[in-house]
Amino acid sequence: MLPVTPGRIAVVGSGALARALCHSLAALAPSHPTGRPDVPVTVSLLARDGARVAALARSCRARAAVSGNKVSFTAEPLADEADALDRLRPDVLVCCASAQSPYERVTAPSAWTSLVAEAGFGLTLPLQATIAVRLARAVARVSPGTRFVNGAFPDGVNPLLSALDLPVLCGIGNVATLAACLRAGLRLGAGDRLAVLGHHVHLAAPADPDDEVRAWRDDTPVPGVTTLLAADRALPRRDLNAIAGHAAARMLLDLVTGVEIHANLPGPMGLPGGYPVRITAGTIALDLPPGLTRDAAVDWNLRVGRRDGVQVRDGRIEYPPAAAAAIADHLPGIADGWTPSALDQVTEELTALRGRLRLAPTAPAPARLA
Repeated sequence: MLPVTPGRIAVVGSGALARALCHSLAALAPSHPTGRPDVPVTVSLLARDGARVAALARSCRARAAVSGNKVSFTAEPLADEADALDRLRPDVLVCCASAQSPYERVTAPSAWTSLVAEAGFGLTLPLQATIAVRLARAVARVSPGTRFVNGAFPDGVNPLLSALDLPVLCGIGNVATLAACLRAGLRLGAGDRLAVLGHHVHLAAPADPDDEVRAWRDDTPVPGVTTLLAADRALPRRDLNAIAGHAAARMLLDLVTGVEIHANLPGPMGLPGGYPVRITAGTIALDLPPGLTRDAAVDWNLRVGRRDGVQVRDGRIEYPPAAAAAIADHLPGIADGWTPSALDQVTEELTALRGRLRLAPTAPAPARLA
């Protein structure tokens, strides 16, 4: 019998998504194309806060021991992305960290979170991208064989990475979370195929029914998606994060052990929004239902994604009129859009604005998805 090559996963971050992902990596058994259950997997946890990530690794080792899985966990503080990648050479690097928490509007409301609610979550795109861009640059420079998976607003950040000519295989969460909820609602079995078009904005129901998630069961359109998702959309965001982490763990374990994957993932190959995909031997391709072209699927995601308040299209970052008007009151220089080459400058300006507005009183604003 041929020896089994261990799979190596590196996870950056120690927040809610990283914890959900790692807890599920510890609980799920690795698989193998030949059906062997004994494929070992090593998970390296990396974060600026070394103590916090060490505690996460300890809890994951205990979970793996209870589950009887051959998944081991190590942890170290992350000081330099390129140095860590050069030493670890993981098969897959997963970004579960960003410079802007999606929970801030609840934990620390301010004039900043009011502006994000008014303009749309897409306003935070540069802040969501900061760590992902650094990691993707490190992959390109020192570990090109590593497949990069981004969990920080992948519906918008992954197209930005693509525009910067940086590597990204796909994202996690969002459409994968919605697909998991639909599978449960439809009571699908392991052999049932489900294809889903869905965007980050669909974590909340759209006002226009024509903008709802599109789903196909064995190539047949699924009716009543809004009703099927209603109870799941009402779950607390942290519960949805747990579902996202569990779905991501299954995909990552299959990815590093070479199992062919049929899944629904955000930002595959740097595309905007989420799509059904097939991953074979680490190579990803869209797996659209008959009659739906790649261009039509991308255009649909761009259209429905405008509710997020940002688009990355034709190598340019643009804001729909309502978002642009809200931004123009504070940063008129970027309201008309900007190119990826200006990312560092825009990030600096947005970070300074956030610092000022966090000190200002909270202003009433319409509720928006975050």
